[in-house]
Amino acid sequence: MTAPDAADLLAWYDRHRRALPWRATAGAKADPYRVWASEIMLQQTTVAAVKPYYERFMARFATVQALAAAPSEEVMQAWAGLGYYSRARNLHACAKAVVEQHGGLFPDTEEALRALPGIGAYTAGAVAAIAFDRPAAAVDGNVERVMTRRFAIEAELPGARPLVRDKVLAMLPPGRPGDFAQALMDLGATICTPRNPACGLCPWREPCVARAEGTQESFPRKAKKKAGAMRYGAAFVLTRADGAVLLRTRPAKGLLGGMAEVPTSEWRADYELDGAAQDAPVPLRWTQEAEPVRHVFTHFPLELTVFTGAVPPGTQAPAGMRFTPLGRLGEEPLSGVMVKVLAAAGLRPPPSVP
Repeated sequence: MTAPDAADLLAWYDRHRRALPWRATAGAKADPYRVWASEIMLQQTTVAAVKPYYERFMARFATVQALAAAPSEEVMQAWAGLGYYSRARNLHACAKAVVEQHGGLFPDTEEALRALPGIGAYTAGAVAAIAFDRPAAAVDGNVERVMTRRFAIEAELPGARPLVRDKVLAMLPPGRPGDFAQALMDLGATICTPRNPACGLCPWREPCVARAEGTQESFPRKAKKKAGAMRYGAAFVLTRADGAVLLRTRPAKGLLGGMAEVPTSEWRADYELDGAAQDAPVPLRWTQEAEPVRHVFTHFPLELTVFTGAVPPGTQAPAGMRFTPLGRLGEEPLSGVMVKVLAAAGLRPPPSVP
């Protein structure tokens, strides 16, 4: 028998479920590949931002076999703009593991899913519940907010996550764990929002402790994050007179691993522009652009001073670098900060190739 809280939430979900490109229609079986890919993309990213990327990604890599067989450069290029690029590397590695170790079929338990590259506790729970109807808890930011308000959980996140998970598991309906997981996500995304939650429309308005106490917007409790120190650096946009720009590929591991970039200096808190010429890819009379490029990563903000220069047609690229025709910049896996750098130099990559 389904508990009253779960029954009320599922009744609401049956009427108001969101139509999402990776979500199976009511009564249809979910595709584990599409569920998994969407969950990886949605980490640290909004549904609105992910939708167009997801649809293009699926058009290019329709199956896990197609993704596993693709060159890493193609996968990174398709991911360009979504940020947190280690996710793309793990996505590719996971697809290969599913094909090589599981015959192209995703395993259907949390334990087996967690053994795959890039799949943590949340993603394993989400895929197990949504794709295979396993009794698993998928605790993301939306679910944390809903459950900490429903029970007025005073413990701070991330320390409160085990308690939130236990509360979810205790509520799981015996026949519809996948729908329950998605219902919690939808409730947090559309009703139990961070600010101005629509409590009057909530299926849990009566049992919600925080609503009864008028403290809903104070939940979840969160430990204060320490802001990272600003880092500085120089970026060098070198164009060739026959219409190409100098690029290189970042190391596979680390921040923006495997992505394309114009040559840059190190990014340091104590970087001095006076020595920028020593970091340039070639000796040249460089022109400093008036406005620096600013970008915020998860752990630190960055300010890059942009320098531009030009060389004659046919100039060879330095070792480890390449000249890419301007018309083909859209095929390069450029990160958001590099798109900003190129724009500061008056270059705008064409849209990514679908």
